[in-house]
Amino acid sequence: MKIAQVTPLYEAVPPRLYGGTERVVAHLTDALVDLGHDVTLFASAEAETRARLIPVRDQAIRLDPEPLKSDLAAHMTMLSQVLDRADDFDIIHFHTDMVHFPFFRDLADQTITTLHGRLDLKDLPQVYQHWPEFGLVSISDDQRRPLPQANWKATVHHGMPGDLYRFSPKSEGYLAFLGRISPEKRPDRAIEIAARLGKPLKMAAKVDAADKAYWATVIKPMIDGNPLIEFVGEIGDDQKSAFLGGAEALLFPIDWPEPFGLVMIEAMACGTPVVAFRCGSTPEIIEDGATGFLVDTMDQAVAAAGRAHKLDREAIRARFDLRFSATAMARRYLDVYGDLLARRPYAAHVLDGARPRVRIAGEDRSFAAIG
Repeated sequence: MKIAQVTPLYEAVPPRLYGGTERVVAHLTDALVDLGHDVTLFASAEAETRARLIPVRDQAIRLDPEPLKSDLAAHMTMLSQVLDRADDFDIIHFHTDMVHFPFFRDLADQTITTLHGRLDLKDLPQVYQHWPEFGLVSISDDQRRPLPQANWKATVHHGMPGDLYRFSPKSEGYLAFLGRISPEKRPDRAIEIAARLGKPLKMAAKVDAADKAYWATVIKPMIDGNPLIEFVGEIGDDQKSAFLGGAEALLFPIDWPEPFGLVMIEAMACGTPVVAFRCGSTPEIIEDGATGFLVDTMDQAVAAAGRAHKLDREAIRARFDLRFSATAMARRYLDVYGDLLARRPYAAHVLDGARPRVRIAGEDRSFAAIG
Protein backbone atom coordinates (compact mmCIF):
# COMPACT_ATOMS: atom_id res chain seq x y z
CA MET A 1 0.00 0.00 0.00
CA LYS A 2 1.31 3.48 -0.86
CA ILE A 3 0.67 5.74 2.14
CA ALA A 4 1.41 9.40 2.80
CA GLN A 5 1.78 10.58 6.40
CA VAL A 6 1.26 14.32 6.84
CA THR A 7 2.41 15.68 10.19
CA PRO A 8 2.16 19.07 11.90
CA LEU A 9 5.34 21.11 11.60
CA TYR A 10 5.58 22.37 15.17
CA GLU A 11 8.00 19.66 16.35
CA ALA A 12 10.57 17.45 14.69
CA VAL A 13 9.56 13.87 13.82
CA PRO A 14 10.20 12.51 16.37
CA PRO A 15 10.40 15.56 18.66
CA ARG A 16 13.74 16.55 20.11
CA LEU A 17 12.12 17.28 23.47
CA TYR A 18 8.44 17.55 24.44
CA GLY A 19 5.88 16.67 21.80
CA GLY A 20 3.07 14.18 21.30
CA THR A 21 1.52 14.20 17.84
CA GLU A 22 4.80 14.23 15.92
CA ARG A 23 6.14 11.42 18.13
CA VAL A 24 3.13 9.25 17.31
CA VAL A 25 3.50 9.97 13.58
CA ALA A 26 7.15 8.91 13.77
CA HIS A 27 6.29 5.61 15.44
CA LEU A 28 3.39 4.91 13.08
CA THR A 29 5.41 5.71 9.97
CA ASP A 30 8.29 3.42 10.89
CA ALA A 31 5.96 0.61 11.93
CA LEU A 32 4.14 0.78 8.58
CA VAL A 33 7.48 0.58 6.75
CA ASP A 34 8.47 -2.42 8.88
CA LEU A 35 5.21 -4.10 7.88
CA GLY A 36 6.20 -3.79 4.23
CA HIS A 37 4.32 -0.71 3.05
CA ASP A 38 5.56 2.14 0.85
CA VAL A 39 5.35 5.19 3.09
CA THR A 40 6.15 8.84 2.39
CA LEU A 41 6.46 11.30 5.26
CA PHE A 42 5.83 15.03 4.79
CA ALA A 43 7.68 16.76 7.63
CA SER A 44 10.49 19.16 8.47
CA ALA A 45 13.96 18.35 7.18
CA GLU A 46 15.43 17.04 10.45
CA ALA A 47 12.94 14.15 10.63
CA GLU A 48 14.42 10.75 11.40
CA THR A 49 12.42 8.12 9.56
CA ARG A 50 12.64 4.82 7.70
CA ALA A 51 10.11 6.17 5.20
CA ARG A 52 10.73 8.37 2.16
CA LEU A 53 11.00 11.92 3.47
CA ILE A 54 9.61 14.96 1.68
CA PRO A 55 11.15 17.88 3.62
CA VAL A 56 8.74 20.82 3.56
CA ARG A 57 10.52 23.14 6.02
CA ASP A 58 14.17 23.43 7.04
CA GLN A 59 13.35 22.73 10.69
CA ALA A 60 10.43 22.37 13.03
CA ILE A 61 8.71 25.57 14.07
CA ARG A 62 8.92 25.54 17.89
CA LEU A 63 12.72 25.29 18.18
CA ASP A 64 13.40 27.46 15.12
CA PRO A 65 15.35 30.47 16.48
CA GLU A 66 13.98 32.78 13.79
CA PRO A 67 11.87 35.32 15.71
CA LEU A 68 9.39 36.00 12.89
CA LYS A 69 7.72 33.01 11.25
CA SER A 70 4.28 31.98 10.05
CA ASP A 71 2.83 28.67 11.21
CA LEU A 72 0.00 28.95 8.69
CA ALA A 73 2.27 29.68 5.74
CA ALA A 74 4.47 26.68 6.57
CA HIS A 75 1.48 24.35 6.65
CA MET A 76 -0.02 25.83 3.47
CA THR A 77 3.24 25.13 1.65
CA MET A 78 3.24 21.56 2.90
CA LEU A 79 -0.35 20.96 1.84
CA SER A 80 0.39 22.21 -1.66
CA GLN A 81 3.22 19.68 -1.93
CA VAL A 82 0.95 16.87 -0.75
CA LEU A 83 -1.70 17.91 -3.27
CA ASP A 84 0.83 17.97 -6.10
CA ARG A 85 1.74 14.35 -5.30
CA ALA A 86 -1.73 13.06 -4.45
CA ASP A 87 -1.79 10.68 -7.44
CA ASP A 88 1.21 8.85 -5.97
CA PHE A 89 -0.70 7.54 -2.95
CA ASP A 90 -3.49 5.12 -2.17
CA ILE A 91 -4.07 6.73 1.24
CA ILE A 92 -3.20 10.20 2.53
CA HIS A 93 -3.21 10.20 6.32
CA PHE A 94 -3.44 13.68 7.84
CA HIS A 95 -2.52 14.58 11.42
CA THR A 96 -3.06 18.31 10.89
CA ASP A 97 -6.52 18.76 12.40
CA MET A 98 -8.83 20.35 9.80
CA VAL A 99 -6.51 22.74 7.97
CA HIS A 100 -6.43 20.56 4.83
CA PHE A 101 -10.21 20.26 4.44
CA PRO A 102 -10.79 23.12 1.94
CA PHE A 103 -7.98 21.92 -0.36
CA PHE A 104 -8.67 18.19 -0.39
CA ARG A 105 -12.44 18.19 -0.60
CA ASP A 106 -12.46 16.47 -4.01
CA LEU A 107 -10.04 13.87 -2.65
CA ALA A 108 -11.75 13.26 0.69
CA ASP A 109 -12.33 9.58 0.00
CA GLN A 110 -8.55 9.15 -0.42
CA THR A 111 -7.84 10.62 3.02
CA ILE A 112 -8.15 9.76 6.67
CA THR A 113 -7.64 12.33 9.43
CA THR A 114 -6.56 11.55 12.97
CA LEU A 115 -7.57 14.22 15.45
CA HIS A 116 -5.01 14.53 18.25
CA GLY A 117 -6.34 17.40 20.35
CA ARG A 118 -9.30 18.32 22.52
CA LEU A 119 -12.54 18.85 20.64
CA ASP A 120 -14.66 20.86 23.09
CA LEU A 121 -13.86 24.16 21.40
CA LYS A 122 -16.56 26.60 20.32
CA ASP A 123 -15.88 26.73 16.57
CA LEU A 124 -15.18 23.06 15.85
CA PRO A 125 -18.73 21.70 15.37
CA GLN A 126 -19.34 23.99 12.38
CA VAL A 127 -16.16 22.75 10.68
CA TYR A 128 -17.04 19.09 10.93
CA GLN A 129 -20.63 19.81 9.87
CA HIS A 130 -19.40 21.72 6.83
CA TRP A 131 -16.93 19.04 5.69
CA PRO A 132 -18.63 15.77 6.68
CA GLU A 133 -17.02 13.84 3.80
CA PHE A 134 -13.67 13.55 5.64
CA GLY A 135 -13.33 10.34 7.61
CA LEU A 136 -11.96 10.85 11.12
CA VAL A 137 -10.06 8.72 13.62
CA SER A 138 -10.16 9.45 17.34
CA ILE A 139 -7.31 8.58 19.68
CA SER A 140 -9.75 7.62 22.45
CA ASP A 141 -13.47 7.06 22.63
CA ASP A 142 -13.76 9.85 25.19
CA GLN A 143 -12.25 12.34 22.74
CA ARG A 144 -15.36 12.02 20.56
CA ARG A 145 -17.86 13.18 23.15
CA PRO A 146 -18.05 16.87 22.09
CA LEU A 147 -18.59 15.85 18.42
CA PRO A 148 -20.75 12.71 18.44
CA GLN A 149 -22.17 13.37 14.96
CA ALA A 150 -18.79 13.72 13.23
CA ASN A 151 -17.76 11.19 10.57
CA TRP A 152 -15.88 8.86 12.90
CA LYS A 153 -14.36 5.78 11.28
CA ALA A 154 -12.45 4.26 14.21
CA THR A 155 -10.68 4.82 17.48
CA VAL A 156 -6.98 3.92 17.40
CA HIS A 157 -5.03 4.21 20.62
CA HIS A 158 -1.45 5.40 20.36
CA GLY A 159 1.48 3.01 20.37
CA MET A 160 5.26 3.11 20.46
CA PRO A 161 8.15 0.75 19.70
CA GLY A 162 8.72 -1.83 22.39
CA ASP A 163 12.47 -1.22 22.42
CA LEU A 164 12.25 2.55 22.75
CA TYR A 165 12.11 2.49 26.56
CA ARG A 166 13.93 0.10 28.88
CA PHE A 167 11.99 -2.01 31.34
CA SER A 168 13.02 -1.31 34.94
CA PRO A 169 12.28 -4.19 37.34
CA LYS A 170 12.79 -2.02 40.41
CA SER A 171 12.13 1.62 41.21
CA GLU A 172 14.38 4.07 43.03
CA GLY A 173 11.59 5.14 45.36
CA TYR A 174 10.54 8.53 43.97
CA LEU A 175 7.32 9.70 42.34
CA ALA A 176 7.40 11.26 38.86
CA PHE A 177 5.54 13.97 36.99
CA LEU A 178 6.19 14.33 33.26
CA GLY A 179 4.36 16.82 31.07
CA ARG A 180 3.66 20.52 30.79
CA ILE A 181 3.47 22.96 33.67
CA SER A 182 -0.10 24.09 33.04
CA PRO A 183 -3.29 24.36 35.10
CA GLU A 184 -5.03 21.46 33.35
CA LYS A 185 -2.10 19.09 33.97
CA ARG A 186 -2.32 19.88 37.71
CA PRO A 187 1.33 19.72 38.78
CA ASP A 188 0.12 21.27 42.03
CA ARG A 189 -1.73 18.05 42.78
CA ALA A 190 1.43 16.03 42.12
CA ILE A 191 3.36 18.19 44.59
CA GLU A 192 0.64 17.83 47.23
CA ILE A 193 0.48 14.04 46.80
CA ALA A 194 4.23 13.74 47.31
CA ALA A 195 4.14 16.07 50.31
CA ARG A 196 1.36 14.11 52.02
CA LEU A 197 3.29 10.87 51.51
CA GLY A 198 6.65 12.38 52.41
CA LYS A 199 8.08 10.95 49.18
CA PRO A 200 10.47 12.67 46.78
CA LEU A 201 8.99 13.92 43.52
CA LYS A 202 10.92 14.48 40.30
CA MET A 203 9.25 16.81 37.80
CA ALA A 204 10.31 16.74 34.14
CA ALA A 205 8.26 19.41 32.45
CA LYS A 206 8.37 22.28 30.02
CA VAL A 207 6.92 25.72 30.65
CA ASP A 208 5.20 27.21 27.61
CA ALA A 209 5.02 30.97 27.19
CA ALA A 210 1.28 30.84 27.87
CA ASP A 211 1.91 29.17 31.25
CA LYS A 212 4.74 31.33 32.57
CA ALA A 213 2.47 33.25 34.94
CA TYR A 214 1.04 30.01 36.33
CA TRP A 215 4.58 28.70 36.81
CA ALA A 216 5.78 31.86 38.50
CA THR A 217 2.82 32.44 40.80
CA VAL A 218 1.59 28.93 41.64
CA ILE A 219 4.12 26.16 40.97
CA LYS A 220 7.54 27.72 41.51
CA PRO A 221 6.64 28.90 45.04
CA MET A 222 5.57 25.32 45.85
CA ILE A 223 8.94 23.99 44.65
CA ASP A 224 11.38 26.61 45.95
CA GLY A 225 12.95 25.45 49.18
CA ASN A 226 11.08 22.13 49.15
CA PRO A 227 13.66 19.36 49.69
CA LEU A 228 11.28 16.71 48.36
CA ILE A 229 10.93 18.28 44.92
CA GLU A 230 13.48 18.09 42.12
CA PHE A 231 12.57 20.10 39.02
CA VAL A 232 14.36 18.48 36.09
CA GLY A 233 12.93 20.59 33.27
CA GLU A 234 12.13 19.44 29.75
CA ILE A 235 13.59 16.06 28.71
CA GLY A 236 13.81 14.05 25.50
CA ASP A 237 13.23 10.40 24.66
CA ASP A 238 16.80 9.44 25.50
CA GLN A 239 16.26 10.49 29.12
CA LYS A 240 12.82 9.02 29.70
CA SER A 241 13.81 5.41 30.39
CA ALA A 242 15.90 6.43 33.39
CA PHE A 243 13.42 9.05 34.56
CA LEU A 244 10.25 6.94 34.29
CA GLY A 245 11.87 3.60 35.01
CA GLY A 246 13.27 4.85 38.30
CA ALA A 247 9.89 6.06 39.50
CA GLU A 248 7.74 4.17 41.97
CA ALA A 249 4.74 5.63 40.17
CA LEU A 250 3.94 8.22 37.53
CA LEU A 251 1.47 10.81 38.78
CA PHE A 252 -1.05 11.84 36.13
CA PRO A 253 -3.31 14.18 38.11
CA ILE A 254 -5.02 15.88 35.17
CA ASP A 255 -8.07 18.12 35.38
CA TRP A 256 -9.16 18.26 31.72
CA PRO A 257 -10.50 15.90 29.00
CA GLU A 258 -7.10 14.51 27.98
CA PRO A 259 -7.57 12.93 24.53
CA PHE A 260 -4.93 10.27 25.20
CA GLY A 261 -1.91 11.06 27.38
CA LEU A 262 1.15 9.47 25.78
CA VAL A 263 3.17 9.64 29.00
CA MET A 264 0.93 6.97 30.55
CA ILE A 265 2.04 4.32 28.07
CA GLU A 266 5.63 5.57 28.20
CA ALA A 267 5.58 4.81 31.93
CA MET A 268 3.97 1.42 31.33
CA ALA A 269 6.73 0.55 28.85
CA CYS A 270 9.21 1.02 31.71
CA GLY A 271 7.08 -1.12 34.03
CA THR A 272 6.05 1.90 36.09
CA PRO A 273 2.46 2.07 37.38
CA VAL A 274 0.36 5.18 36.77
CA VAL A 275 -1.84 6.98 39.29
CA ALA A 276 -4.33 8.88 37.16
CA PHE A 277 -7.39 10.95 37.89
CA ARG A 278 -10.47 9.51 36.21
CA CYS A 279 -10.74 12.12 33.48
CA GLY A 280 -10.75 12.09 29.68
CA SER A 281 -9.07 8.99 28.24
CA THR A 282 -7.52 7.64 31.45
CA PRO A 283 -10.12 4.87 32.02
CA GLU A 284 -9.38 3.57 28.51
CA ILE A 285 -5.62 3.46 29.08
CA ILE A 286 -5.15 2.47 32.72
CA GLU A 287 -6.43 -0.89 33.96
CA ASP A 288 -7.30 -0.13 37.57
CA GLY A 289 -5.37 -2.34 39.95
CA ALA A 290 -3.23 -3.82 37.17
CA THR A 291 -1.29 -1.09 35.35
CA GLY A 292 -2.03 1.61 37.89
CA PHE A 293 -4.92 3.16 39.75
CA LEU A 294 -7.81 5.42 38.72
CA VAL A 295 -8.82 7.96 41.35
CA ASP A 296 -11.44 10.66 41.81
CA THR A 297 -10.19 12.55 44.85
CA MET A 298 -6.91 13.68 46.37
CA ASP A 299 -7.34 11.29 49.29
CA GLN A 300 -7.71 8.41 46.83
CA ALA A 301 -4.69 9.64 44.88
CA VAL A 302 -2.51 9.74 47.99
CA ALA A 303 -3.60 6.24 49.00
CA ALA A 304 -3.04 4.90 45.47
CA ALA A 305 0.43 6.43 45.18
CA GLY A 306 1.28 4.90 48.55
CA ARG A 307 0.49 1.37 47.38
CA ALA A 308 1.61 1.60 43.75
CA HIS A 309 4.88 -0.18 44.60
CA LYS A 310 2.87 -3.38 45.19
CA LEU A 311 1.88 -3.71 41.53
CA ASP A 312 3.75 -6.19 39.33
CA ARG A 313 6.08 -4.20 37.07
CA GLU A 314 6.62 -7.12 34.68
CA ALA A 315 2.87 -7.48 34.25
CA ILE A 316 2.60 -3.75 33.52
CA ARG A 317 5.21 -4.05 30.78
CA ALA A 318 3.41 -7.09 29.36
CA ARG A 319 0.16 -5.13 29.11
CA PHE A 320 2.02 -2.37 27.27
CA ASP A 321 3.41 -4.89 24.77
CA LEU A 322 -0.05 -6.33 24.17
CA ARG A 323 -2.03 -3.10 23.89
CA PHE A 324 0.26 -0.21 23.01
CA SER A 325 3.10 -1.33 20.75
CA ALA A 326 3.75 0.61 17.54
CA THR A 327 3.01 -2.53 15.53
CA ALA A 328 -0.39 -2.93 17.18
CA MET A 329 -1.18 0.72 16.37
CA ALA A 330 -0.04 0.31 12.76
CA ARG A 331 -2.15 -2.82 12.24
CA ARG A 332 -5.22 -1.01 13.53
CA TYR A 333 -4.59 1.82 11.08
CA LEU A 334 -4.14 -0.68 8.25
CA ASP A 335 -7.63 -1.94 9.03
CA VAL A 336 -8.89 1.66 8.71
CA TYR A 337 -7.02 2.13 5.42
CA GLY A 338 -8.35 -1.13 4.03
CA ASP A 339 -11.92 -0.20 4.87
CA LEU A 340 -11.44 3.20 3.25
CA LEU A 341 -10.09 1.64 0.05
CA ALA A 342 -12.88 -0.91 -0.08
CA ARG A 343 -15.48 1.86 0.02
CA ARG A 344 -13.95 4.04 -2.69
CA PRO A 345 -15.67 4.17 -6.06
CA TYR A 346 -13.70 2.64 -8.94
CA ALA A 347 -11.25 1.09 -6.46
CA ALA A 348 -9.39 -2.02 -7.57
CA HIS A 349 -7.13 -3.57 -4.98
CA VAL A 350 -5.78 -6.94 -3.98
CA LEU A 351 -6.06 -8.12 -0.41
CA ASP A 352 -3.60 -10.12 1.70
CA GLY A 353 -0.73 -7.64 1.64
CA ALA A 354 -0.44 -6.84 -2.07
CA ARG A 355 -0.18 -3.17 -2.94
CA PRO A 356 -3.58 -1.72 -3.83
CA ARG A 357 -3.72 0.43 -6.93
CA VAL A 358 -6.62 2.82 -6.98
CA ARG A 359 -8.00 4.44 -10.10
CA ILE A 360 -10.23 7.46 -9.72
CA ALA A 361 -11.84 8.36 -13.01
CA GLY A 362 -12.43 11.89 -14.19
CA GLU A 363 -10.89 13.83 -11.33
CA ASP A 364 -9.20 17.18 -11.90
CA ARG A 365 -6.67 17.52 -9.09
CA SER A 366 -5.52 21.05 -9.74
CA PHE A 367 -6.01 23.85 -7.21
CA ALA A 368 -8.70 25.29 -9.47
CA ALA A 369 -10.83 22.22 -8.93
CA ILE A 370 -10.76 22.31 -5.15
CA GLY A 371 -14.09 23.43 -3.82
